[in-house]
Amino acid sequence: MKVYFHTTPNPFKVALMIEELGLAPEIVPIDTRKGEQHTADFLAVNPNAKLPAIEDDGQAVFDSGAILLYLAQKHGQFLPAEGAAMGEMLSWFFFVSSGIGPYSGQCVHFTRVHTDSDYATNRYTKEIARHYKVLDERLGKSEWLGGPDYGIADIALWGWVRAAGFVMESQGGLSNYPNVQAWFDKVNARPAAAKAGDWASKFEFKAEMDETAMRAMFPQNF
Repeated sequence: MKVYFHTTPNPFKVALMIEELGLAPEIVPIDTRKGEQHTADFLAVNPNAKLPAIEDDGQAVFDSGAILLYLAQKHGQFLPAEGAAMGEMLSWFFFVSSGIGPYSGQCVHFTRVHTDSDYATNRYTKEIARHYKVLDERLGKSEWLGGPDYGIADIALWGWVRAAGFVMESQGGLSNYPNVQAWFDKVNARPAAAKAGDWASKFEFKAEMDETAMRAMFPQNF
């Protein structure tokens, strides 16, 4: 298996899943600020030019949520049996995919990259705060996000909560969400989380957000 990786939240979800499953793939770094996601070789794996992606026995799978579901089903782990438990798990899994992830990204974009729209900045800072309030209430009632057992909803969420201090820096990070913080501490105590976090030290990626990086990451704006 090949795993295409960058040190951003969505690839870290897959890193955690890989480590939880005890797999040993080839990790292929893709430097998005250098535009490596737009090369023909990578576009053959993910036509959407985003990270992460995997190749597994000739099968390309892209989008972090799709990869987690694919690996969970293939290896028979981190998903409950069919029925009510599956519905509960998938509801929270897709809450992360359609809510926490996109709103975190937009919050960063309009507080760090394009800060010229007060409306956009206000909308996304308040929306990500609202999403985290939903999370905090859920994790005050349930040991794990998707239900009584650790599963793909937790693995998906971990990638984004790792970045919460950056995403919500002006709002105090996780300080307003004690149940999310307690959950995060539990996930971080898992050996697989420590191993996944170490993926960041394996590679050096471009740090500067210069014009080249802006054009590579937001080509539609130019």
